[in-house]
Amino acid sequence: MRKFFKKLKPKWIFFGIVSSLYIVLLFLNFSLFRDALEQFARLLRQVLPVFGIVFIFMVLSDLLFKTKKIIKFLGEKSGITGWIVVVIGGVLSMGPIYAWYPLLSDLKEKGMKDSLVATFLYNRAIKPALLPMMIYYFGLPFAIVLSFYMIIFSVINGILVGRFAKIK
Repeated sequence: MRKFFKKLKPKWIFFGIVSSLYIVLLFLNFSLFRDALEQFARLLRQVLPVFGIVFIFMVLSDLLFKTKKIIKFLGEKSGITGWIVVVIGGVLSMGPIYAWYPLLSDLKEKGMKDSLVATFLYNRAIKPALLPMMIYYFGLPFAIVLSFYMIIFSVINGILVGRFAKIK
């Protein structure tokens, strides 16, 4: 029996514990069980479309972006091109941040540098759809200067992350 539990991965142990709690709750307090199950179903309905879109992006990235191209544009010797690609990509990226993690992880496995991943994530803070509102409230010079500084500091942040990631 001990060998069986040693072979189990943490994710399966977690799944077993949560499932056991649901079963115990089923017998102890059925209304709370039903409420928890309904909440889980609502969460699943919200998350599944996002994961579907991410899955489509991952399939497309696998079909369109071969390892050699990724290494060329986002790898160790990508140069200024890699920085430009991730800055523009980060600014234009939409949706929840957690939707981008699997795609970025897939690109990282294919050779994308840590520094470029960090820069991409940093640039997600610049929202083109919200720029008109920022300009309205704070003025055009403020919006331009802030966006410029965010891009510059995203690259600095990426360089620092890249250096610290190599230290591990």
